[in-house]
Amino acid sequence: MELNFEKELLKLEQELQSRTYSPGKSICFVVTYPTIREIFAADFRDRIVHHLLVSYLEPIFEKKFIHHSFACRKDKGAHAAIKFLKRFARKITGNFSRPAYYLQVDVAAFFMSLRKDILFDIIKKHTKDPEILWLARKIIFHDPTRNFYRKGNPELAKLVPKHKSLFHVPKGQGLPIGNLTSQFFANVYLNKLDQFIKHDLKAKYYLRYVDDFILIHENPKQLKIWKKQIDHFLREELKIKLHPKKSIQKSVYKGINFAGFIVKPGYLLVRRRTVNNLKQKLHRFNSSMLPKNNEEFQKSLYEILSTINSYYGQFRHADTARLKKDIFYKHFGILKSYLKPSDQSLNSFKIKTFQRNRHLKDEWLPEE
Repeated sequence: MELNFEKELLKLEQELQSRTYSPGKSICFVVTYPTIREIFAADFRDRIVHHLLVSYLEPIFEKKFIHHSFACRKDKGAHAAIKFLKRFARKITGNFSRPAYYLQVDVAAFFMSLRKDILFDIIKKHTKDPEILWLARKIIFHDPTRNFYRKGNPELAKLVPKHKSLFHVPKGQGLPIGNLTSQFFANVYLNKLDQFIKHDLKAKYYLRYVDDFILIHENPKQLKIWKKQIDHFLREELKIKLHPKKSIQKSVYKGINFAGFIVKPGYLLVRRRTVNNLKQKLHRFNSSMLPKNNEEFQKSLYEILSTINSYYGQFRHADTARLKKDIFYKHFGILKSYLKPSDQSLNSFKIKTFQRNRHLKDEWLPEE
């Protein structure tokens, strides 16, 4: 198997050197959380090529990106974004002693609206390497809808809105959600917006996570002016536009719902939707028939444990001491017989030690 893997890598290298490489068949499927989205996942050899391209371009563009762009970058992410958002809110209000307002907007159907020719022109301005430009063009202008196979429930595809599907976008427009290159290209594309807001508008308190961004100012009228200027810039320079129904302008004291959290003066909350999703998963587990076969039961238990620890890992970054206890005592149900907290703070859980039940050959019981 290793010899075959090495052989395939050498073949891929030859294709890249001879410029005979073409992207292969993608896997198309639909996810429903947190919203309905169409995903095109590249196959393994194409993912290798994606990493190769990004590893070359990333150092070039990292020097040009603003500090407060947080998506898909090393040492950034949602938690870093929230950290700076809290800092911004505290600083502009003088530790929450003065009024301040925030504007939160995002781009309408960003990945489907992005213009490939504009993206390629941006890259072309920052590298002259003919091999890299050839590869960038090959990946950017590739249309995965022409070579793919579906995975999962095909009926879900009918639920994807047309403006969020690559099957319905105009030619030369849209990038597939699900690839490393698309995530990186999003930052490349919107870096022009970042530069405009920071250097032309002189917005001091601004941050962006993918296509969702926030500006904070003492004067709400200034935010309205900025919004019009930003929308004009996007339409003229990047040929995209702000989402008409996803624009929020409020006092920072009302709470800022951003990147999975709600920032309030002096404390941080987890989105209610996130909490409700965990409660629903716990309810489904407790309501379903538990498998009597030990192997199946252990698999089911490890799956729900992984889910719980993922959510509780998110909770650790917010002020959720009461929430974590409430969910554990009120919603774990039968799971309290099989799982126990790893520490007193309920930051994570682990499976209790098990012993075999002498009366039921295939059933395992937790030790008391």
